[in-house]
Order: sequence, then C-alpha cells, then structure tokens
Amino acid sequence: MHSIRQTMPGFTIALIVALAAMFLNGHYGAPTMLFALLLGLAIGFLNDSPKIQPGIAFTAKKLLRIGVALLGLRIALSDVTALGLKPVLLIIVGVFSTIAVGLVLAKLLGFRKRFGVLTGGAVAICGASAAMAISSVMPKEKGLERDTIFAVVGVTTLSTLAMIVYPIITNYLGYSDSQAGLFMGGTIHDVAQVIGAGFSVSQETGELSTLTKMMRVAMLVPVVMMIAFAFQARAKASGSAHSGTAPTFPFFLLAFIGLVLLNSFVDIPTTVKDPLINLSKFCLVISIVAIGIKTRLQEIFELGIKPIILIVLETLWIAILFLVAIPYL
Repeated sequence: MHSIRQTMPGFTIALIVALAAMFLNGHYGAPTMLFALLLGLAIGFLNDSPKIQPGIAFTAKKLLRIGVALLGLRIALSDVTALGLKPVLLIIVGVFSTIAVGLVLAKLLGFRKRFGVLTGGAVAICGASAAMAISSVMPKEKGLERDTIFAVVGVTTLSTLAMIVYPIITNYLGYSDSQAGLFMGGTIHDVAQVIGAGFSVSQETGELSTLTKMMRVAMLVPVVMMIAFAFQARAKASGSAHSGTAPTFPFFLLAFIGLVLLNSFVDIPTTVKDPLINLSKFCLVISIVAIGIKTRLQEIFELGIKPIILIVLETLWIAILFLVAIPYL
C-alpha cells in the first residue's frame, strides 16, 4: 500500500496529460505521441517534487514495458508469410543496415554507440515505440533519457513529413499500388503515419503498407534482445562501475513473443483483442508523457545540430535502399 501511495501522484499526472494529448489528437490530428511528449516537457518542473518522482519513474519504465509487450497482439506470423520471401529479406536488410549506419555515423559525428543504436533502431523499426523499447533495455547511464526524447521527437517529426512527401515520390516514380505500399510500409517510421500515407494512395496500398510495417514491428523482438544481450556482455567485460546499471533480461519481450504466437494460432475475439491493443497504445502514450516530464529541455538543446544530421541520414539511407531495391522485386 505504501508503494501505491508513493506511485499514485506522479502516475495520475502522467495519466491526465496523456488523456489531454489524446483529446488534442482527436481534434487537431497531430500525432498523439508528439502531443504527449511536448505536454510532458512543458510540465517538467513538477518532477522536482519528491512526491511526484516515484510515480513518474514507475510510469516511464514499467508501464512502457507493458505497452511494448501488448504490441504483440498487432502481429501474426501469417503477416510475414503473406509478404513473400524477397520483401521480407529486404525489410530485414533495411532494419539491420539502418542500425549499422546509425552506429557508423554516430562514431563519425562524435556520439556514443548507444545514440546510434537508439536512433537507428527508431528509424529502422517503428519510430517512437522502438526508441522507448530499445531505451528500456539499455544501461541507465547519464543522458539516456535525453537521447530517448531526441529520438522520439526526431522520428515523429520525420515520419509526419514522410507521410506527406512519400506518396508524392511514389506517384512521380510511377510505382504500382503494391510497390508504393512496400516502399511506404518499409520506410516510414511510425505506424499511424504509414497508415495515413498508404491509404491516401489507395486501399491496396494502405493494406500492403500496413502489412509491411507490421513485419518491421515484428523485428522489434530480435533487435531489442540482441541489444540487451550486447550491453549485458559489455557490462560483464568492463564492470558495471564503468557501464552504468546493466540491463536485466527483458522478460517483457517474452510476453511480446507469446502474444504474437497466441495471435497467430488462436482466433482471439476482437472484443478482447481490440481493447488490449488500445491499452498498449495508451500505456505508450502515458510513458512518453512521463519521459517528457523527467527530461530537461536544456539537455536536448545541448545536443546541437549533429543529432539532426544523424537521424536525417539514417532516414535517407533506408528510403534510398528501398527505392533502389523495389524495381528488382
């Protein structure tokens, strides 16, 4: 009971702000995640209160993991097989090569490898959700929350821009509906923007772009587990005193896998599945509010122009990769 009493003030604030972000999204159409983040940043001064901190910390970490685990209900193995071998291979190459490009560019621009993995993973997989999932298994070192916030802001902004620009590009290139769907589903960062861009072209493009995007979301499991194990290995090799707090095994990813398998082999009633999917979205929105509250704006401003260059180049990489490969599929 004592722990619940400690958690409730911060959690309640994050909950109210999340509801406000969803209300604004419904009336003005901008991404809920972006609204949630900006509102959280705006009231960051509240985190100075010791009464607020436990609830905000709980929401930013535990609720995030619940939201990520429930994402498994959005994916079925049949989605992967429906795409065909070549598109699936292209998606896998796109995901891992974008993260690799992020690592190389981060080193060239003077950032830590962690930042390249975080931004590259967010661009490669599913935007803000991927950024938060990857962040959740990284060692809790100084600047991690600031880097996570930047990744969320960057991919959300570029994803919204891509939602407008990419349909124009596919039309200019004379892509068929299926080619346009593969391109937009394989390159736009966030699910909502993929759906918006795809269905703005045609029903077929919208359906294929969503299916392609779900394949990228499915890559979240192996990627996050590999990142978690890599940081665990680094922590053991160098000692936790030099590596921050080593991440524990991401058991929430096992829940994710379990729900993917359940969704693949069991006909879950929509009356059960849809509320859980909505709960997943809601948990992620509340979590990003909490992360925003915990973040100091001046720390983001200290990053300068180089992180913007990094995330733009990662975005261009995956877009060019698909543009080059699609004609050969």
